Amino acid sequence: MDQETLGSVVLLAIVTLISIVQNAFFASKVEHESKHCNGKGIQRPGSSAFDRVYTANQNCGHAYPTFLAVLWCAGLLCSQAPAAFAGLMYLFVRQKYFVGYLGERTQSTPGYLFGKRIILFLFLMSMAGILNYYLIYFFGSDFEMHIKTITSAISPLLLIP
Repeated sequence: MDQETLGSVVLLAIVTLISIVQNAFFASKVEHESKHCNGKGIQRPGSSAFDRVYTANQNCGHAYPTFLAVLWCAGLLCSQAPAAFAGLMYLFVRQKYFVGYLGERTQSTPGYLFGKRIILFLFLMSMAGILNYYLIYFFGSDFEMHIKTITSAISPLLLIP
């Protein structure tokens, strides 16, 4: 793989690897809580603490494929740096959601809503990249620099709750 190609995906690969470590952390929490509840191994007892950890892990796992898809689409089709930044923000929010879910369930709501906003941003970045492709293909108009400027300017706004 040449340096230019590698340079265009390295940030996305880093965010993906960090997300894998985070998934392993979530799984270890489920395992720890399962052993803590009954001392025997992975089982699904009626423990409310175990149920909260298990459910939080399942909820994060259900959104994970969507996150990966829009992260890579936005990074490849539009702009890598804003997509990677949004991906890191999503991982932070997902951690906040997971920890919030372990407390009262209402503590997880801000993380959930913020995560939806980040997924929407990545989706819109992907759509802008696809639209730009077809504008080039059919009309010869390239708006790539404009789209990259807009996404780079908008991505820090994801920090606003």
